[in-house]
Amino acid sequence: MSHTTQTVGDPPAPARRGSPRVAMLCLHTSPLDQPGSGDAGGMNVYVREVALALAAAGSVVDIFTRGSRTQHSVAIGNAVVVHHIAAGPDGPVSKEDLPGYLPEITAGILSGGFGPYDVVHSHYWMSGIVGLELAARWDVPLVHTMHTMAKVKRRLQHDADEPDSRVEAETVLAARATRLTANTAAEADELVADYGAARGHIDLVAPGVNLQVFRPEGPRIWIGDAGHTPGPAADPLRIAFAGRIQKLKGPQVLLRALGLLARKRPDIDVELAIIGSRSGSKELNLSRLIAEEHLEHTAHRLPPAPADQLAAWFRAADVVAVPSYSESFGLVAMEAQACGTPVLAHDVGGLRHSVADGSTGVLVADLDARSWAEAIAHAATHRQGLRRMGSAAVVRSRAFSWAHTATAALDSYARAAADRARDRS
Repeated sequence: MSHTTQTVGDPPAPARRGSPRVAMLCLHTSPLDQPGSGDAGGMNVYVREVALALAAAGSVVDIFTRGSRTQHSVAIGNAVVVHHIAAGPDGPVSKEDLPGYLPEITAGILSGGFGPYDVVHSHYWMSGIVGLELAARWDVPLVHTMHTMAKVKRRLQHDADEPDSRVEAETVLAARATRLTANTAAEADELVADYGAARGHIDLVAPGVNLQVFRPEGPRIWIGDAGHTPGPAADPLRIAFAGRIQKLKGPQVLLRALGLLARKRPDIDVELAIIGSRSGSKELNLSRLIAEEHLEHTAHRLPPAPADQLAAWFRAADVVAVPSYSESFGLVAMEAQACGTPVLAHDVGGLRHSVADGSTGVLVADLDARSWAEAIAHAATHRQGLRRMGSAAVVRSRAFSWAHTATAALDSYARAAADRARDRS
C-alpha cells in the first residue's frame, strides 16, 4: 500500500453525494502500526479496513490518532487520511498514560482546521471521551465502538488491571453517545447488562476479513522457513498463536497446556509458533515459562508479521489457537478460517460468533491447562477432522467482508443522524 503525505488541515477530497464525511478517532494506537506489537491489535486492522471500505462506498474519512510533532498526515487511500495529532512527548506514550493528554489532543483537532464532518466515529473509551467533545463542538452525532469493556475484562480475568476511570467513562459513553455499535449480539447484551445502554441505540456491525490477503491459496511459512530449528518429529501438529503478548490473550495457557501434554502424552508431537511482541505495562515472561515447561524445541517465538506473512503462517498451521480471556469478536480467528485453518478458541464473547463449534473449529470451555491439553491432543489425533473443518472454515469466512462492515456502519451513521434530528426537533 503506497502512502502519501498531506499537510494537517488540508481539505480532503469531496465525498460523493449522500455519503457521510467521517471523523474517525483511534487515539491510543495508530491504524498504521503493526498489529501484534505494542498496543496494536485487531482494532488497528478494524479501523484501517473499515475506513478504506467506507471510502470505496463514497465517504471521505479522516482518522485521528495521537502522534509526535515530527509525524505528518498520511493518506492510505484516495479518501482516507491518518492525522497524527501532537500531544505529550515526542516518544511513545503508553495506553495507561494517554488519558492525561486527551485535552491536548482535543484542542489539537479543534484548532487544526479539519472538517466539516457529518459524524464522529470513536473507537475505544479514550477516543470516545474526545469524541463526545468534538461531536458537541461540531454539532454532529457520535457513533462509538467499545471494542473491549472494562467490566467484561474484570469479570473474565479477575486480576485485570482496569482503572475505575475507564468504567466511569464507558458508562458515560453508553448513555451519551448517539449510537453504539457492537460486533455481535452477545456484545450488545453486555452493553445493556453491564452499562445500562438502551438496546434501541445499539447497532450490530460485525468486523470483516480481507479475503484477498487471507485466503487458502498462497505461500506458506513455518518454523524452519523463519530461521528456527524445528523439532525432530516428522509430522508434528502445527499450532499458530498470533497476537499481543499479554495475559489477556492467553499465550501462557497454551504453554502450560503443552507442558502438561508433553508429560502426559509424550507420543504426541507439537510445534507452536507464537507470533507477536510484548504489550502493556505488565510483562508476561514467555521465555521463562518456555524454560520451566521444557518446551525449547516445541515453542518458537516470532516477531509480529504483516498481513501477507501472517496469512502464510496460518496456511502452514494445522490449527490456530485463540486462548483469550475475552474477545469482542476474535479477528485472528476469522482470518485463520479464511486461510482454511480451523481454530481452537476459548468459549467466550465474540469467539462464539466467529467460530462455528464442531464445524470450523472447537470452542474450549475454560482456560484450564488440562482442557487445552485435551483439545490439542484430540486435534493431533484427528487430522482428517481438522481438514474437514478447514474446508468449512473457508466457506464460512466468505460471509465476512469489510464491504459488509462498511454497509452496516453507514446504516448506523444514518440512524445516528436521524436520532439527532429527532432529539433536536
